[in-house]
Amino acid sequence: MAAAADRFATATDDPAYRDVIDLFIREEQRHGALLGRILDDAGIPRRQADWGDTLFRRLRHSITNIEVWTTPVVMVETLAMIYYNAIRRATGSPAIRAVCAQILADEVPHVQLQCERLAVLLHNRSRTRYRLTMLAHRALFLVVMLLVWAGHHRALRAGGYTWTHYRRTAYAKMNRAWQRMDPQRYVWT
Repeated sequence: MAAAADRFATATDDPAYRDVIDLFIREEQRHGALLGRILDDAGIPRRQADWGDTLFRRLRHSITNIEVWTTPVVMVETLAMIYYNAIRRATGSPAIRAVCAQILADEVPHVQLQCERLAVLLHNRSRTRYRLTMLAHRALFLVVMLLVWAGHHRALRAGGYTWTHYRRTAYAKMNRAWQRMDPQRYVWT
């Protein structure tokens, strides 16, 4: 990821981008640490392996193209907002609610940042190629959304998300993200 961020920063004359990505990764690690402490304090053993997380990490570390890296990050971050809202709604624990509220607040600018970077990457594409890219995004999002449901449907249901509510909410949030990554929304100089 670091090499892809460096190439993007150089190509777009945005030297701060690498630092921004480092901050993004540290913030995500902070989220994990907060959640881990809650599990530790409650005496709940941490999962040693999760197929979804393992797959996402392997893909993330093997991808050297910033667009291909950023696209699933936007999708996962978008679905994380639904997931952490479900957890926040399902628990009576003030500590878990506070952590979920913090994660939810942090995810909004994460998605915005990554969508803006995708808009930069998509800026010089023809509208036909852009539409094909968005078609591929929609197919990938359907797969990611189904995988998240398969792995976390019990937690989502506990937070009040039926499949239909989850699907509608997921597409509503992702449609806003797709709008943010449309280069035509921006003024280019």
